[in-house]
Amino acid sequence: MPYVITEKCLGEVYAQCVDVCPVNCIHPGDYKGQPFMIINPEECTECTSCYSACPIGAIVEGVDKDPEYGKINAELAPTFKNNPPIPTRPANDPPKRPDVNKLVN
Repeated sequence: MPYVITEKCLGEVYAQCVDVCPVNCIHPGDYKGQPFMIINPEECTECTSCYSACPIGAIVEGVDKDPEYGKINAELAPTFKNNPPIPTRPANDPPKRPDVNKLVN
């Protein structure tokens, strides 16, 4: 089951996950007027690299862990996959949204 990027990433986008993904299945784009990243479920090999790399815990181990964002990742994948890459944000840069640590994985 492919990994899923959740609401915690919305407006945050650290992009360490992109740097470690061996199959380049993580893509940036705009969602709800904010920067966001998705994992293309058709390309994800479930290697766990992205899960470990995310400094804010915005990635879960499958659609069953966050069905709403699993669907969002799949729906956005066709349009996000052609977007240019974005720069990596330092992992020690604090979240921009104060509610990020309160969001449920």
